[in-house]
Amino acid sequence: MNDDDRLMLRRTFTEDAALYDRMRPGYPAAMFEHVPRGSRVLEIGCGTGQATASLAGRGCVVTAVELGAAMAALARRKLARFPDVDVVNAAFEEWPLPPEPFDVVFAATSFHWIDPATRVGKSADALRPGGLLAVVSTEHVAGGSTEFFAEVQRCYERWDPATPPGLRLKPGSDIPYDSEEIDASGRFGPVRFHRYEWDHAYTTREYLDLLTTYSNHRALPAGDLAGLLGCIAALIDGRYGGRIVKRYLTQLALAERLG
Repeated sequence: MNDDDRLMLRRTFTEDAALYDRMRPGYPAAMFEHVPRGSRVLEIGCGTGQATASLAGRGCVVTAVELGAAMAALARRKLARFPDVDVVNAAFEEWPLPPEPFDVVFAATSFHWIDPATRVGKSADALRPGGLLAVVSTEHVAGGSTEFFAEVQRCYERWDPATPPGLRLKPGSDIPYDSEEIDASGRFGPVRFHRYEWDHAYTTREYLDLLTTYSNHRALPAGDLAGLLGCIAALIDGRYGGRIVKRYLTQLALAERLG
């Protein structure tokens, strides 16, 4: 993905904050146990505050930086009950770091949208020595309604020309562990990985709404997106009784800043 595509696609999330908040599935509760209670946390790209609420629930003092104005506004409303959460509407790359360093820099499915030239280095600059960089990623993996996800590729091949032919989901065990970028910075110790596989059921309407929160779907021309969603709806209703199950792999990568 080039810089122009990255900048364009990451802004699509701000177009319907309420839909994003309603449909994105969140994160496994066990993942947050790796964030020390009471930490001072800088969260990159908090979205509507789904992970932020879990961090605040552990007694963390959170500064959450969010690019989208609508996302940040919704997050502030949702998180108003937590006095130790501050939501800042800014691009992380441009936001000036405060003088006091953080214990944790936390990025939940947002780190890949940040400028690769600065994201690891600025995260290290934000941390105290021994502080944690915590990067969460989410993959759609094989499992759940397996036959549906094979069949639905015909819809994508028809309506989205960027779809590789015969694309199939990988098992979670085939997703590689990748610490190259963090390792290459020389600013962090060895990366530790924690992984969680879990299923989420969707009705036809819920699944279509979920798809329209994804940047690559939102970037399609309106006619192609309508055709794609219609094709998917017909498949779920016609062959799967109006309900499918999607399997997620959530990965937490942790690395300590070197002193």
